[in-house]
Amino acid sequence: MAAHTEAPCFPSRSRPASSRCGSASIRSGGTFDVAGRERRIAELEGLSSEGGFWDDPARARLLLKEKADLERGVQSWREQDRALSDAEVLFDLAQEMEDEASLEEVATAVVALEADLRALELRRMMSEEADGASAILDINSGAGGIDAADWADMLKRMYLRWADRMGFKSEVVDEQPAEEAGISHCSIQIEGPYAYGYLKSEIGVHRLVRISPFDQQARRHTAFASVSVWPDMPDDIEIEIRDSDLRVDTFRSTGAGGQHVNTTDSAVRITHLPTNTVVVCRSERSQHYNRHAALKMLRARLYQAEEERRRKALDAEHQSRKPIEWGSQIRSYVLQPYRLVKDNRTGMEAGDVDRFLDGDITAFMEAFLVQRASEGARPA
Repeated sequence: MAAHTEAPCFPSRSRPASSRCGSASIRSGGTFDVAGRERRIAELEGLSSEGGFWDDPARARLLLKEKADLERGVQSWREQDRALSDAEVLFDLAQEMEDEASLEEVATAVVALEADLRALELRRMMSEEADGASAILDINSGAGGIDAADWADMLKRMYLRWADRMGFKSEVVDEQPAEEAGISHCSIQIEGPYAYGYLKSEIGVHRLVRISPFDQQARRHTAFASVSVWPDMPDDIEIEIRDSDLRVDTFRSTGAGGQHVNTTDSAVRITHLPTNTVVVCRSERSQHYNRHAALKMLRARLYQAEEERRRKALDAEHQSRKPIEWGSQIRSYVLQPYRLVKDNRTGMEAGDVDRFLDGDITAFMEAFLVQRASEGARPA
């Protein structure tokens, strides 16, 4: 019986196997140089076996991390190359045998392969040093009163659900409830590879339009909330923080009352006096844990600030300098009179608002990364 399934479109195999994939290097932005990476892996293996390698623990950890990153990249490339070869062999056999079921299996395999290659390509676009790190995300309510506080709480849920979809670990390390409903502020620690690389696309003001559940006349309201993101850098990144530059305050965490009220001064607020940077952690009853978590948040913010100064870049991504109100939003979420999510930077739109607010936001992040990469590739 003749097969009627449309033949899958394979990536070009005309080049030698060593350059067939054509994915770009995560760090350099060039083609994926398997041989070059394997040489660097061998070099790092030699260094790690030398006497005195651990005399400088910070340097040793950095080199071992580089080796692990290179090995993961090479392994991913080889897995994709092997999957492509297997699919081509099966496709040839299916055509020869006129086996429609096998052709459908090949088509499914190619779709999965394209998704994996797209993920590798996206990681290539995350070429800055901090992109591979975990992230600390801050949400602040803006203009819109009680609706803005509720909107900030909705965004918190959206990012927590996104982290779940990505298989990342997430924890709300600080939260300030608003007076009537929602939150005025929260900080979320999201742990996972390239969490910051993805989440930096969310930096800015987010606008919500809906029939307010808090308006007895059921009128349409507009609310705003801002999102800021910092990379949660590993401990081997050297950031000098002197004890004399810190003011540490402890206080009782507030809650809903009853058994949730903390009766000890476990919440920690750390102020970095030279920069007036303030971080708060109140997620645990242990003051020691909260202090450790607050110091991690402080290191992340100071690292980001130093990177921005080093590049002499304006704080264009972090929209905190703009008012959290009309005209400054990066994305609009409209629930009434129609349903639409639109990113004002990329022009991407989605009509399934409920799914989006349930954390299915990766496609919008990817569109932002692709746009950033294309803009960077344009001649000056």
